[in-house]
Amino acid sequence: MALVATLGAVAACSRGGLVSSGAAPHFVDDAPASGIDHSYAGGSDFFVGGGVGTFDCNGDGRPDLFLAGGSAPAALYRNVSTVGGALRFERVVSPVTDLTSVTGAYPLDVDGDGIADLVVLRRGGNVVLRGLGDCRFEVANRHFGLEGGAAWTTAFSATWEGTDGLPTMAFGNYLVPGTYDCDTSRLVRPATDGTTYTEPIVLAPGYCTLSMLFSDWRRDGHTDLRVTNDRHYYIDGGDQLWKVTLGAAPTQYTEADGWRRLQVWGMGIASQDLNGDGIPEVFLASQGDNKLQMLDAGATTPSYHDIALSRGVTAQRPYAGGDILPSTAWHPEFGDVNNDGFLDLFVTKGNVDGEIDSAAKDPSDLLIAKADGTFTEGAEAAGIVRFEKSRGAAVVDLNLDGQLDLVVVDRNSNVQLWRNVGSGDAAHPSPIGHWLSVALKQPAPNVDAIGAWLDVKIGGRTITREITVGGGHVSGELGWLHTGLGAARQAQVRVQWPGGDTGPWMTVNADEFVVITRGATAPVAWTPPSS
Repeated sequence: MALVATLGAVAACSRGGLVSSGAAPHFVDDAPASGIDHSYAGGSDFFVGGGVGTFDCNGDGRPDLFLAGGSAPAALYRNVSTVGGALRFERVVSPVTDLTSVTGAYPLDVDGDGIADLVVLRRGGNVVLRGLGDCRFEVANRHFGLEGGAAWTTAFSATWEGTDGLPTMAFGNYLVPGTYDCDTSRLVRPATDGTTYTEPIVLAPGYCTLSMLFSDWRRDGHTDLRVTNDRHYYIDGGDQLWKVTLGAAPTQYTEADGWRRLQVWGMGIASQDLNGDGIPEVFLASQGDNKLQMLDAGATTPSYHDIALSRGVTAQRPYAGGDILPSTAWHPEFGDVNNDGFLDLFVTKGNVDGEIDSAAKDPSDLLIAKADGTFTEGAEAAGIVRFEKSRGAAVVDLNLDGQLDLVVVDRNSNVQLWRNVGSGDAAHPSPIGHWLSVALKQPAPNVDAIGAWLDVKIGGRTITREITVGGGHVSGELGWLHTGLGAARQAQVRVQWPGGDTGPWMTVNADEFVVITRGATAPVAWTPPSS
């Protein structure tokens, strides 16, 4: 059934030739008929976690889903949705993917063969699944020389350093199992043979990590590791930024380096450039007030200040349901859901379990961006208000119609699937705004160009996106990079490739999927499957 609201009579504002209505699109609930029957289960061992890995496992361009199960088996679902149609999935049953104790997953082409692999985070032994094509996998820990360990892993990120043949990977750990002590996290680097890994490097001290992200935070070509931690279990710690330099052991940035101490109930990280200066802002999901951090003007050190209140994204209490207690936020993700050229922000919410000091009825936020840099709540207008205990999520175009849909993993209730129908309804979708979806490709080993920056120029404004693996709450995505174009029917794009080479500006048409290959002078259009 469509849950709709009026889009009209909303004052529009503009910046750099783009117009933002500040209005949410309509979403319809496709979960009941989607073919997905799955929830994230378990007791206190799985109060945190509950992620989704979103990636194309069979080469048809459609995003497939790997869903964490906690104490129940995880599940892989193949996407069989038609373009612009209802969201439909088929379960892929296999003992390789139906793992238990899974908290989340991140897609990553570890071996650079052009087939996505899957890094599966677990409580009691992480698993790397090597993609074989056609949604088939094999356990590849021994192949890569990676020990799964016995930790309670709840965060992950990856990057390529220099000319390494394999990615550098960071695994963030929560509590030491069976205790209330925060565990340390681990960083693994390739061995000199370029095909296996060395012994893990301990990232100590550890403060109960729930999200981490490699990012070139100051745009100087150097990638560091941002870590957000759960202050519920520490006193003297805080969030961390690790300096990661090729050939050297990671070191923490300190106050002497410009890093400002921050203690939050850190659940998830989302990082994108919001103001057009090419430098990413950082959103941190927490209990109560959430944070939106901006680098100080002209700073070359990690000197951040908070702008969440002035931008309207603190989202500290529920906006619906009548509960006045503080919210509990988990997975944050930026995505332009109304295709107006401004990145919106989706944040999942949900009580840890039965915490009496936090809201019990705590719906997820859909914060719609306006051209003046502020955000307004749009979840009620979008029709997505629910009161489950939500965890991981993905903001992704599941039916390849250029409108971003929502996947939400809940504790002890079925996955939510929200189809974006623009200004229409379930029976009559009506897309809003123009859009562009881009895939980047380069030679092995880093075939998906992790660490690249994509510039999309529309009139007098440039939208800049960093290509990363990590962040969120135990939920990762690999695939099409979506950009809303507003009313524009063409745009200019260019890529700053990993290592610093910048390609030429290229003209692209709106409402297309295109592939940009390193060294090419023009993009190649891609056509979605007809069935």
